[in-house]
Amino acid sequence: MNVREYYAYLTAAREQLWNYLRALPQADLDRNLIEDADRFHSIKDLLLHVTDVEDHWVHGIVLGDGVQRQFPHDWVRPQAQQYDLSWILDYSREVTRRTCSFLDSEPDLNRSVKLVQDDPASDTVTLDQLLWNVMTHEVRHTAQISLMIRQLGHTPPWLDYMRFMRPQSTSAQAGAPDLDDGLDDAHDDTDEL
Repeated sequence: MNVREYYAYLTAAREQLWNYLRALPQADLDRNLIEDADRFHSIKDLLLHVTDVEDHWVHGIVLGDGVQRQFPHDWVRPQAQQYDLSWILDYSREVTRRTCSFLDSEPDLNRSVKLVQDDPASDTVTLDQLLWNVMTHEVRHTAQISLMIRQLGHTPPWLDYMRFMRPQSTSAQAGAPDLDDGLDDAHDDTDEL
């Protein structure tokens, strides 16, 4: 699996989650379900945080042109209850759109990326590593959001990879004749020469 394929899955799962969250009461989206946390307490906090992380790494660090300035907020302590869900989703859609466009440009995934741009001694990673970090970060927080949905007494949407990227059946599974049988016969004929 590659970055573009996995990001396509994430965007599809993201849309399903967003559609589901639109149907929940606002109070559920803002409810403090992680009381001991320093920064993120609610579903909306985590949604905003996931978008901030992708925007920071992909658009701020890699491309030098973050989206966050178009959607000003405190990314360290988002306190997302002050924002309507639609505002968070608009920000997320713009980040997603730009990330898709960037991936469609087929960037060099082996390119080195400095983690701290203004530090000459900063560690570097490949663009591929950085993108996988961003994507696994989202998956972890999406799992937290699903748990929070359950804590609220709802059943979260099914967001597993297999829902969006169905495996292809093999010819044997589809009932087609096994092509290896004919190849084995041809191979046996050449052995006698």
